[in-house]
Amino acid sequence: MSKTAVILIADGTEEIEAITPGDVLNRCGIDVTYAGVGSTELIGGHHVPLRADCTVEELGEILFDAVIVPGGGKGSENLHKSEAVNHLIRHHAEQGKIIAAICAAPAVVLAPLGVLNGKHATCYPGLERRFGPDVKACDTTVCVDGKFITSRGPGTAMEFSLKLAELLTGAPNALKVGHAMLVQHM
Repeated sequence: MSKTAVILIADGTEEIEAITPGDVLNRCGIDVTYAGVGSTELIGGHHVPLRADCTVEELGEILFDAVIVPGGGKGSENLHKSEAVNHLIRHHAEQGKIIAAICAAPAVVLAPLGVLNGKHATCYPGLERRFGPDVKACDTTVCVDGKFITSRGPGTAMEFSLKLAELLTGAPNALKVGHAMLVQHM
């Protein structure tokens, strides 16, 4: 049975941070679902149309191996405002599933839920102030602490995606896919 991942998107989501993980994980043989907040037709932060397979609200209690939360200032705020998103993230964290967030999302979406408490995490520079005292901010481009993966922004989306692929499918598969995509430094 193949691994599964859900990528949560909303109006204002940073397009690179949503599309890159989906592309990389598909190449690694992971079954990827895009779930939109309130709609399947959304507009990214830079006016690129985004299409989801279903809405977050339609997912119910489905468990995925990984939940991926892209950033984008407005997109992160829209994800944070969704009770369905908050429930899905809490539920997956409680079940020990991988939770991955990039850019504004670690600070805006994950930190208020308390799921990063006691963990090391990174985010878009300057947003660490929203982590709160129980999150240990680190300044690496990608930070892994147990089942939590966080990253800094659009320029780190490929590294973030390959690290996620490594955790889901193993280093040899992630390296093979990265090399085939001509990623220079892995």
